[in-house]
Amino acid sequence: MDEKTEGFESWAYCSNSALRRATRQLGQLYDDVLAPSGLKATQYGLLSQIHFNGNPSLKSLADGLVMDLSALGHTLKPLIRDGLVELVPDEKDRRVKRARLTEIGVKKWEEAHLLWREAHSRFDNAFGEEESAALRNAMNRIASPDFAKKFLAGPEKDRGSAP
Repeated sequence: MDEKTEGFESWAYCSNSALRRATRQLGQLYDDVLAPSGLKATQYGLLSQIHFNGNPSLKSLADGLVMDLSALGHTLKPLIRDGLVELVPDEKDRRVKRARLTEIGVKKWEEAHLLWREAHSRFDNAFGEEESAALRNAMNRIASPDFAKKFLAGPEKDRGSAP
């Protein structure tokens, strides 16, 4: 390690590194709390999105989770295999597939939801309720299509000011 990189911690300067690092730790902590349900935090989150969005189409589910359809399909496979989720054709357009919790899936979600509430409470206690709400708002903003559009557009040029 040379002088320029010694002591350099990318998460202190890079938003992406900081978010990924925090996400890994928080995921591990939530996984530990949710472990008695047999679900990972990511699986619980997916079941919750299906539960709260009333049998969403795979496209709307993927869009809401900011993932592509193939990644969603990969993530759904174990939940389908275990009988927690089923894919059903849309009533109006049979080409569109919708995700639906099975009866077993609803029971598993209810079991895991109690554990998630414990994890959520622990997070709010450790981080602070107001700070937690502000953090969720910031993360939701970053996950929004508007943020992605602005990010991809690049920095705005300051056209009106003198050098």
